[in-house]
Amino acid sequence: MTFSDIQFPVMNQNEQPGAPIRAMKRWSQIKGENSWTILKVMAELVDGFESLNRIGPCVSIFGSARTNSDDKYYQLATQIAQQLVQEGFGVITGGGPGIMEAANKGATLGGGASVGLNINLPHEQTHNRFIDDDKLLTHRYFFVRKVMFVKYAQGLIALPGGFGTLDELFEVLTLIQTKKITRVPVVLVGSTYWAGLRDWMVNTIVRERNINEDDLELFTIMDDPGKVVAYILDFYSGERRHLTPNLEL
Repeated sequence: MTFSDIQFPVMNQNEQPGAPIRAMKRWSQIKGENSWTILKVMAELVDGFESLNRIGPCVSIFGSARTNSDDKYYQLATQIAQQLVQEGFGVITGGGPGIMEAANKGATLGGGASVGLNINLPHEQTHNRFIDDDKLLTHRYFFVRKVMFVKYAQGLIALPGGFGTLDELFEVLTLIQTKKITRVPVVLVGSTYWAGLRDWMVNTIVRERNINEDDLELFTIMDDPGKVVAYILDFYSGERRHLTPNLEL
């Protein structure tokens, strides 16, 4: 036994004298390379900033990796992305298959910037073939990847997806709600898919007063590709026409 193995008894300041003394839990193992993780994170952030900063304003499109190419939402994602790049926006996706592939495909068909932020996963997600060669980034850390999704996106479009899509959606809504980023348009595509989520927010979260009713105005639900693009363009008319990156760290 070494000195570091000894568990020193600690009394909670709220405990009364004479109460049983409990030993603090200790890590069973602390990896020495954890200190080097900071440098890995820094390198990933620098690489992302330098790569995406040159591209210009983009719109991030999220959705399931499991969506087949004959699915209606795959077709919608392609149409929306193609129209967005024709209006001058680049398109950012998670770089994988399904909805991500569809959006990158639309950006390529429209002749615009097609960005893919791939992630190293145990199941080895491979990037799709519609990403521009010079705009493919592969991330080790999910949280760094999410910074890239948000910082250079002038809008978020979420098509049907699972936990990853919901994670990214609520991340953006939280950042807008707490004013950690400037407000950007958030569009959920597919009224039949998202209506239940909104109903739950109205009937449960708002009713329990865990969010304000006007927080529901931070996003909208649409089905028509043209209206989605028009909504984003209208959002940036007038005083909001000057586009700047979010998350000024």
